Amino acid sequence: MEVITVANNKGGVGKTMQCFQLACYLANEGKRVLTIDLDSQANLSSTLGVNVQRTLIPEWLIGDVAVEDVIVPSEGPEEFHKNLFVIPSSRHLSNLSKLLILSDNDIRKNAGRKERLLKMRLKDVEGLFDYVVIDTPPVLGDEMIMAIVASSRILIPTQAQDYSIDGLEELMDTFEIIKDTENPNMQFSIIPSMVDSRRKIERVRLEELSQTFCVTPVIRNLVEMQESIALKKPVCLNGKNSKGAQDYRALFESLNL
Repeated sequence: MEVITVANNKGGVGKTMQCFQLACYLANEGKRVLTIDLDSQANLSSTLGVNVQRTLIPEWLIGDVAVEDVIVPSEGPEEFHKNLFVIPSSRHLSNLSKLLILSDNDIRKNAGRKERLLKMRLKDVEGLFDYVVIDTPPVLGDEMIMAIVASSRILIPTQAQDYSIDGLEELMDTFEIIKDTENPNMQFSIIPSMVDSRRKIERVRLEELSQTFCVTPVIRNLVEMQESIALKKPVCLNGKNSKGAQDYRALFESLNL
């Protein structure tokens, strides 16, 4: 079971878009996929057809509820939904930090450190899924740290613009610390997202990124990407002539997925 987290501490860079397209693509390829929405905005959950009044993610992480109590099937007319499951989010997830403090003694006894909680809980679904895809909030907090510790691969969507690129420095420093202390086999890749290659400044920034980081093929800023989210239909179903499908096919092939 491979665990993949999509993360960036800057909002508006396409994290949920990448999670949605990746999870649906894998499910459409016949893989059993579990998505975990760790963003209290719950955008991934709603895009996958799941809305809950109160998420049980905090209670699941500290061990008060079992994993079967938090997993629900995704919903939609497409055939791939039979392979796609969700641990959904809601505004209640914002209470996680408070609950972690209140449960500190039990966490230390069972997991050692709170950062290891998600990795420990995912052991309960080993053998049930081929992939776990995790969406994270745009802040370097408990949710993102736990996801990074639990993952074998981190995908980092970023725009080819100065502010987005500057924000990578803190994130990459955190990745290196976690890799050294908790997760030595972790790999990470930069996904240039919402790219307009007609703009010279973006082409220059992409070149700079590729000189420093492992950079995937780009995802262009296409109208069909936004339509995909609005219609809750992944671009992999749009056919071979779809530019969005072409971009994501190149991306997933480069990741060997």
